[in-house]
Amino acid sequence: MALKSAWELALERTGGKTTGKLTGAQKTKLVELDKLYTAKIAERELELRPKIAAASAAGKVEDAQKLEETLRAEIAKLRAKLEAEKESVRQSK
Repeated sequence: MALKSAWELALERTGGKTTGKLTGAQKTKLVELDKLYTAKIAERELELRPKIAAASAAGKVEDAQKLEETLRAEIAKLRAKLEAEKESVRQSK
């Protein structure tokens, strides 16, 4: 079973009904959040990808796998946090 995004959960709670109308400020905030979290994800990738490559090149497969798992977990955590914040913006008036 796949995990549901905050948006999908909110749609279930509201019976699929959305307000449909976002204010200009809400739209701006959503764009800002996307940019912020895209940057955070890129930052983590820039930090960990070279370490993963170095571990692989050194033949440390286990270390490379652990770093890769760490990166995937951190990206998933950041994306979940982004969705939660976006949902908060969508629900605000």
